Amino acid sequence: MSDSPARRFDLGKLVAIDVHTHVHRSVNAPDKVAGAELTAMAGYFKTEAVSYTVDELAAYYRERRMAAVTFFVDVKDQPPDPARPTNEEVALRAAANADVIIPFASIDPARGKEGVREAKRLIDEYGVRGFKFHPSAQAFYPNDRAAYPLYEVIEAARLPAVFHTGQSGAGARQRGGGGIRLAYSNPIYLDDVAVDFPDMPIVLAHPSFPWQEEALAVALHKPQVYIDLSGWSPKYFPPLLVQYANTLIKEKVLFGTDFPLLTPERWMDDLAKTPLRDEVKPGLFKDNAARLLGLS
Repeated sequence: MSDSPARRFDLGKLVAIDVHTHVHRSVNAPDKVAGAELTAMAGYFKTEAVSYTVDELAAYYRERRMAAVTFFVDVKDQPPDPARPTNEEVALRAAANADVIIPFASIDPARGKEGVREAKRLIDEYGVRGFKFHPSAQAFYPNDRAAYPLYEVIEAARLPAVFHTGQSGAGARQRGGGGIRLAYSNPIYLDDVAVDFPDMPIVLAHPSFPWQEEALAVALHKPQVYIDLSGWSPKYFPPLLVQYANTLIKEKVLFGTDFPLLTPERWMDDLAKTPLRDEVKPGLFKDNAARLLGLS
């Protein structure tokens, strides 16, 4: 764990940095069968339900000369599943693949003081490089003061926090939306967080349908707020998002896929059919993420 990603990465050889990928399977899982949640989301995205370990993810991205930020989503009351990876496993396997994998942790704010202690331990002992939150799945508003002790730890370490925003593939088309409440993921709540934690970089994950204007307003107004473009094919990007990505926030947009639900190839092929300017693409694909993650 002694070598940081900044020392191990060869940015000159990387085509891109995917800032939003998921691992759904532990290296100790008996087989590659995808769980019910991933299978349901794959049906929604009209793609194959394939679960990856960190090592398999690393091989996939290494072959494409790309790096990837990866994580899973921690939900406190989710039933235990030995097939799922842990934060520790993600960090340890990322360290073994530090030429292409950047480990983020996920801690449900509902874990309270235990979660705060866990965040400190994961930073100090395992070298995680950021944190992922999913307000709709974890059932909390990002500006809920109960989450602030966790943000304090992240800000003190100067690490980024990624927040799911907008509609969610999780629970989509399931009875009652699988219990997922979309309102938690309105990006306007992160405006408060950006004010209260000005030294914690914030990434608004995904085009924030139906709150795209709110997301753009927050990213434009708050200097430490970025937008990752994962989870949607670029052919569905709202025109206003493309307009801002071409101009006012071109240094704050990040390449992300939501892999394995979207592949880098599909995402890039579809991006080529949009009016995103060629001069914006080096920042989108690599330079903006390298700056955010402290790799350059």
